[in-house]
Amino acid sequence: MRALRVVGLHEDGKSIVLEDPASRTRFLLPADERLRAAARGDIARLGQIEIELESQMRPREIQQRIRAGESVEQVAASAGVSTQRVERYAYPVLLERSRTAELAQSAHPVREDGPDVQTLGEVVAYSFGVRGHDYSQATWDSWKGDDGRWVVVLRWKAGRSDNRAHWAFSPGAHGGTVTALDENAEVLLDPNAYRAPRTVRALEPARETEFQPTLDSAEPERAQLPSAEPDPDDDTREIPRVPVDPDEDATVPEPRPKAKKNHPIVPSWEDVLLGVRSQRG
Repeated sequence: MRALRVVGLHEDGKSIVLEDPASRTRFLLPADERLRAAARGDIARLGQIEIELESQMRPREIQQRIRAGESVEQVAASAGVSTQRVERYAYPVLLERSRTAELAQSAHPVREDGPDVQTLGEVVAYSFGVRGHDYSQATWDSWKGDDGRWVVVLRWKAGRSDNRAHWAFSPGAHGGTVTALDENAEVLLDPNAYRAPRTVRALEPARETEFQPTLDSAEPERAQLPSAEPDPDDDTREIPRVPVDPDEDATVPEPRPKAKKNHPIVPSWEDVLLGVRSQRG
C-alpha cells in the first residue's frame, strides 16, 4: 500500500488534494461525511454511512424491522447488503427482544376472574409436562407490533410438526400480564384441556361352544343326557321284593313281558322268588 500526503484543500472547497511523494502524482479526495468520520475514528458512523450509500434502507428502518420481528437474514436480503453490516444495528434490538421475552415468562395469564397466581412460564412448563414434551427445547421470542404492543411467541417441535403460541404482553407491576392470541396459547394456559389417549384393546367375539358329551355309543348324534324323570316304559328297573305269607296261598299272576325293541325280557315272578332260570324265550 502506497502512502500519500495531504497537499491541501481544493479550490472547490469540497475536496482534499493528495500527492504521492515518490512519483509526484496528485490525487483528489472528496471531503465528505465518510472522510470526516474516518478522521475522527468513528467506526460506527462509517458503517452507517456505508449502509446508507449501498441501500435505500436507513439504519433506523433496519432496527424498526428487526424490532417488528424480522430476522437479520431477512433484513439483509431486503436491503441488499451483507448480514455482517445489518448485525451491527440489529444487535441491540435483538437484546431488547430477548429481554422482553424473558420478562413475559414472569407475567401472569389473564383469566375470567383476573390474573392468575402462577406465571406464564410456570403454567406452560406444567402443560409441557402433562403432554410429555421437552420444555427445555422450546424457545421464546418477542417483537413489537405496529400498535406498540409487545407480542411473545413460544416455538416448539412435537414429532414432525413445528408449533407456535402467541400472547400479548403488557408490562406492569408484579410482572405484568399476558393474554392468549391464538388457540395454541389458550390450550397451553388450560392444562386440563389435555387428556392422554387411552389404549383400548379389541376383545375377541365370544364363541359359542356346543356341549358334546363323550359316549361309547356308536351313534353319538342320538345320544341324550340322562333324564331325571324315570321312564315308565323301562322294564329294566329293579323289581321290588314282595314278602309271601306261608299260610296264605298267594298266587301272583305272572306278568307278561312287554315286547320292546333292544330291551331284554324281564323274568317272571316265579323265577325271581324261586331262583329258577326261566326256559322261556
